[in-house]
Amino acid sequence: MEMDTEPLGRILVDEVLQALDRGEIIETYLEDTPYPSCLILGGTVAEQPIHIVCAPVQSEERLIIITTYRPDPNRWEADFRRRKRP
Repeated sequence: MEMDTEPLGRILVDEVLQALDRGEIIETYLEDTPYPSCLILGGTVAEQPIHIVCAPVQSEERLIIITTYRPDPNRWEADFRRRKRP
């Protein structure tokens, strides 16, 4: 439901899969529970940036998608890898 109402444009499941395929981990959250998680920056075929917060659970061979969103250019640097400082 959140992907349908994303403020910067609806996110499709295919876009999430494309972003995961093309993405890279830009932050890690090792202290997250119940599983450590990470922030992935990926792009779609249309070269639209997407952030995906997920928890890879290797022992269970699955990936838990926590949230996904289009990074706001007002809050992120131009490369979408770092948050802008206040």
